[in-house]
Amino acid sequence: MIAVIVLTHNRAHLLERCVEDVLGRVSEKTQEIIIWDNASDDGTREYLEGIHGPRIQVVRHPENIGTNAYAPAVKLTRAPYIVELDDDVIEAPQGWDAILLDAFLKIPQIGYLVADLKEDPNDSAYRYLKYAKEERKVFTRKEVNGVTILEGPTGGGCSMTSREIYDRVGGFRQHRKLIFWHEAASYVRDVRKLGYRTAILEDLKVWHAGSPFYSTTSPAKLAFHAHRRRAEARKNFAKRLILSIPFVSALNERHRWFSPPHHYVPPDLRPTQQDRPPSP
Repeated sequence: MIAVIVLTHNRAHLLERCVEDVLGRVSEKTQEIIIWDNASDDGTREYLEGIHGPRIQVVRHPENIGTNAYAPAVKLTRAPYIVELDDDVIEAPQGWDAILLDAFLKIPQIGYLVADLKEDPNDSAYRYLKYAKEERKVFTRKEVNGVTILEGPTGGGCSMTSREIYDRVGGFRQHRKLIFWHEAASYVRDVRKLGYRTAILEDLKVWHAGSPFYSTTSPAKLAFHAHRRRAEARKNFAKRLILSIPFVSALNERHRWFSPPHHYVPPDLRPTQQDRPPSP
């Protein structure tokens, strides 16, 4: 019933944990596992040569196309439910895929459901999610058919959608210029435009070991964040101009036409020599 897709590039030490402690804990409901190697040259290729199994297909791409690889990877699968799994998700409970699917099937109109993140102050994704939850307050906690969710505009990491919705939305987009970009955020916007719900599943937590603490941030990712900072600055400038118009701020608060300007400053999580994490 489930196809799991993992993209990887030059993070062999994290991929090994992902394979052993996440992919190794899927239930029989996962029928297909695609591991897409984006032209790694750090030992990933050699590691993947030793990975075998009836459900596993390893794809070695000749160049690094980053998160744009999700779209062609999905085309290699047939299962009715699709999971995007980051290669730096290094731990999940036994049967996590079945937990995600069970919740997905219980939530009416769900289009994209994401596992919550285990608390880790060294993980950049956890730190931003905490900011989004507690300061921006972009999520609403709800109980739906016995499932606790945080409904709102999610990211990715360990997420599920259905092939029916995927096809209706038009699939994961590909960026014409950027190698790394937030294809999940784009997909979430497309899903929500069609009236489907997107949410975090509070009952399922996975460990995300993000850069720069657990791995070196790639040049492609640095380029994306520089691009994003410029775009956010332009958007925030326009929003401030609009909100300066009398009564607009109060009306926007009531009707939520757009989110107010915000500026997240990521903490410096680069490890020193003393606290550099050991290889798993």
